[in-house]
Amino acid sequence: MGRDLPEGMIKGKPISALAPMQDVTNLPFMQVVGGFGAPDYFFTEYLRVHEHSRLEPSILDCVLKNPTDRPVFIQLIGEDIPHMIRTVKGLQSYPLAGIDLNMGCPAPKVYKKNVGGGLLRDIDKVDQLLGALRESIDGLFTVKMRTGFDHTENFGRFLELINKHEVNLLSVHGRTVKELYRGGVNYDLIKQAVETVKCPVLANGNIDSVEKAQWVLNYTGAHGVMIGRSCIRNPWIFRQLREYFSGKDYYRPKLRDVFDYIKKLHTATSMGESFEKRHVNYLKKYLNFVGQGVDPEGVFLKSMRRVQSAEELFSLCKTLLLDNGNADKYFAEQPYEGLVARPNCEDGCRL
Repeated sequence: MGRDLPEGMIKGKPISALAPMQDVTNLPFMQVVGGFGAPDYFFTEYLRVHEHSRLEPSILDCVLKNPTDRPVFIQLIGEDIPHMIRTVKGLQSYPLAGIDLNMGCPAPKVYKKNVGGGLLRDIDKVDQLLGALRESIDGLFTVKMRTGFDHTENFGRFLELINKHEVNLLSVHGRTVKELYRGGVNYDLIKQAVETVKCPVLANGNIDSVEKAQWVLNYTGAHGVMIGRSCIRNPWIFRQLREYFSGKDYYRPKLRDVFDYIKKLHTATSMGESFEKRHVNYLKKYLNFVGQGVDPEGVFLKSMRRVQSAEELFSLCKTLLLDNGNADKYFAEQPYEGLVARPNCEDGCRL
């Protein structure tokens, strides 16, 4: 691994990245997204590091079996420095693009263990951890963080540590850990990060369309955008961004495309006939987001939550996505107002 960031697919244009999301950014989802238009960079779900942890085959598969030629960064979450170093040394024999540190997960069961977003309560610990990781990582070392734990007073000090320890890429979600996904994103602080750190910055948080991405890039001056939940809803968004940055009319999916996406998700995440109900319920974590763009009344969203079998699911999808002329209707570019996806976690957390 070198220390130069990989080129994007369009030289000189903003970078797009798939955000790490636990139980989502696995190999099956990467395969599906890659089929609709891969991002410039992939980030895996986090690898939890502790005394008894080992390299997880499912995460290594994201690097070894990814069908696209795009770089894959493996994200780590932990605070035990000796075991973080042990894990880093084990990973560096694999052809990954770099190693990412999770400093943003807002799930209480995570931050209560002083990992993820919990690290933002202890600036001295962050200083030690960043230093140890930078010394141990031969190639690219990246960080994904929020603006603070329950306040942003120390955000500038954390940015100084990013510079001190020569982090190669910083992704900033513009909310504190305690804010979860409530309220607006503080793009002013992302702009501050761009103006402060020496490395490129990816802006993250509520980037749900091409137009929003361009606005965020213009406002913050970021090197690119990292997209999580909005990619679950709209897996075409990375293709759309490339087409837009190239000066082309970007692709607008229709509901027939959404039907195809759901079929591909179902196939890619298959658990076998014996686990059909479990599989359908697993798919609902994705469909909660997809449903935000199908119809403004939320008929698909509400009905989908009640299905219990694949037959029921695809009967519903046929009725609402294909029949009665629905197939030629455009999928909404942004979530319809008032439709809320129940899963609400990004930053490498469970949805």
